[in-house]
Amino acid sequence: MNEQNKRSSFSGSIGFVLAAAGSAVGLGNIWRFPYLAAKDGGGIFLLVYLILALTFGFTLLTTEIAIGRKTGQSPLTAYKQLNKKWGWIGVFACIVPMMILPYYSAIGGWILKYLAAFATGGAPTAAEADAFFGNFITAQWEPIIWFVVYLAATTYVVYKGVNAGIERMSSVMMPILLVLIICIAGFSLSLVHTDAAGVTRTGLQGLKVYLIPNFEGMTLSKLLTVITDAMGQLFYSISVAMGIMIAYGSYVKKETNLTKSVNQIEIFDTAVAFLAGMMIIPAVYAFMGPEGLSASGPGLMFKALPKIFDAMGFIGTVVGIAFFVMVFFAALTSSISIMEAIVSSAMDKFHMERKPAVLAVAAISLVMGIIVCLGYNLFYFELTLPNGGVAQILDVLDYISNSVLMPIVAIATCILVGWVAKPKTVIDEVTLGGVKFSREKLYVVMVKYVTPVMLLVLLLQSLGLLKFS
Repeated sequence: MNEQNKRSSFSGSIGFVLAAAGSAVGLGNIWRFPYLAAKDGGGIFLLVYLILALTFGFTLLTTEIAIGRKTGQSPLTAYKQLNKKWGWIGVFACIVPMMILPYYSAIGGWILKYLAAFATGGAPTAAEADAFFGNFITAQWEPIIWFVVYLAATTYVVYKGVNAGIERMSSVMMPILLVLIICIAGFSLSLVHTDAAGVTRTGLQGLKVYLIPNFEGMTLSKLLTVITDAMGQLFYSISVAMGIMIAYGSYVKKETNLTKSVNQIEIFDTAVAFLAGMMIIPAVYAFMGPEGLSASGPGLMFKALPKIFDAMGFIGTVVGIAFFVMVFFAALTSSISIMEAIVSSAMDKFHMERKPAVLAVAAISLVMGIIVCLGYNLFYFELTLPNGGVAQILDVLDYISNSVLMPIVAIATCILVGWVAKPKTVIDEVTLGGVKFSREKLYVVMVKYVTPVMLLVLLLQSLGLLKFS
């Protein structure tokens, strides 16, 4: 217990929930959730996603947070404390954020570039779709400069520590992010646009596309696709299988009600994802029609939306600035948690002080991030991935970390907790101090049987070994 007492901790449950929710609320909520919701039948996708959040997501979140608090350790060392033979999971769980941080920070640099463009009157230029974005990421030096600025901001917060850095920043940024996304969503619903063909579409019509279930042409294979899309989105959204929730769990005080905290994180993450769809789908539908809803990822954020903001005139510039500030906050809270997972592992495993550990991680990420930025010019190549995607360096890192290693870590964690250490290990931690675990029976069934099977399906699909169409 002496080590636990020396360890930094969140000042209370609110600080922990905001930090954990900040980690979960990232780019995936904003640039992938709306696209999947539009593609997969609107309300059908939303319903499936909600059910999975209350079962699949709840199981993974509870498991990792409980492991962190029980062991008082970061991912690299926590698994070994549960079972010495299963310490390898911690190694994989530490490799994942080390791979993600450089390319996530590179994308963070792209966000800062667009924010600067809109803030300095460059919205019309930024709206030149492929030309502006393509010219920027293929330039040799500018992406590196913006990447370094973003990485420096992430490093500064983690360098300041758990309380003065992560908790304080999350307590400020998350409420602002929520207010911004609600305001932009409200504005999006009020939009009315008449295109060159004389067709008038409204944001409210786009909202119907988003919310009302579309069963047209729904078959069993399409339903399975909806389920796996929702499962994949949720899995990559809630910051599990990359050591973050274990690291954050290790900073949670023993008197904190874990059940309540997990519920609040679920609600926050799901609400932001839902609001992201309400913010983006009505606007894209009003200005581009149903065809515009086919954009996702960087194509949505850096090509489609800037064109929409520019078409709005002056108010579009204001909305564009607010949007990219919101996206910056969402990205930063996530990259901070990613770096913290690595830093805490270095501190626990190698007994390093925080500051040198942060600087070491930042230095490694700097080198890797520069290589990622050069992947669109000096080191450019095209590689076809097993899932059919064409990849550059950034995409390769994303595929290996997200689509391969993360499912492996999560499956192994379920097997360890469900069958080796037994679910009681987590249940005892959750019910510490007499806390009621209302979903205990559901948790046991999910962690032992359902969740690992679902994760295996996700892994096989990512490897191109399983298709439903």
